[in-house]
Amino acid sequence: MSRTELPVSGQAPPERADAARNRRKILDAAARLVAERGADAVTMNAVAHAAGMGVGTVYRRFGDVSRLLIALLDDDERRFQEAFLSGPPPLGPGAPPEERLRAFLFTLAERLVGNRAVMAAAEAASPGARYHSGAYRTLHTHVTMLLRQTRPGVDAPVFAHLLLAPFVPSLFEHLTVERQVPLDRIKASIDTLLAAG
Repeated sequence: MSRTELPVSGQAPPERADAARNRRKILDAAARLVAERGADAVTMNAVAHAAGMGVGTVYRRFGDVSRLLIALLDDDERRFQEAFLSGPPPLGPGAPPEERLRAFLFTLAERLVGNRAVMAAAEAASPGARYHSGAYRTLHTHVTMLLRQTRPGVDAPVFAHLLLAPFVPSLFEHLTVERQVPLDRIKASIDTLLAAG
C-alpha cells in the first residue's frame, strides 16, 4: 500500500532546522527521563536540564507537561507508522501479509511495554479516546487491509478491532508488571491468537 493511500497520522508541517533540532533534543530528553525514572519524573525543568537548554525554550515549544507527553507519544507513533507503511519487511511492505500482521502485532506489544508509563497516563486521562484518534484509525485500517489479504472470509473491520482490543496500556501493565509475564510469552500468545483466528 502506498503512503498516499494511508497517510501517516499527525504529520506536522516542515519546520526550521534549528527548531527541529531543539524539538528532537527535548523529545529525546523526555524519553530518557521516562525510561530511567518513569512518566512522573517528567517536569519541564527536568526535561530542560536533561536537554541542556533553558526551561523557557521547553515551555515555548510544548506549553506544559501533558502536551510534551502527547508529543512524545505522537513522535513514537509517527516512527511506528513510517516503519509499517514504508520500512523494511516483515513489518513494512515486501513480506507476505501473514508475516506483516505478526510483525505488526509483535511491534505493537513491544511499544506498549516500552512506553507503558506514558501510554497509561494517556489512557487514564481519556478512556475510550483511542478509538477516535487518527493514530488508532491508521492502525485499524492497516490491520483491516492485512486481514482482507490473509482471511478473505472474515469481517475484516470488526476482526481488526478485536485483534487490536488487547493492545491497551492497562492490560500490558497488568501482564508485565503485576503478573510479571515476559514479552516472549506475550508474543507466543499472539501467535496462538493469530492461529486461532
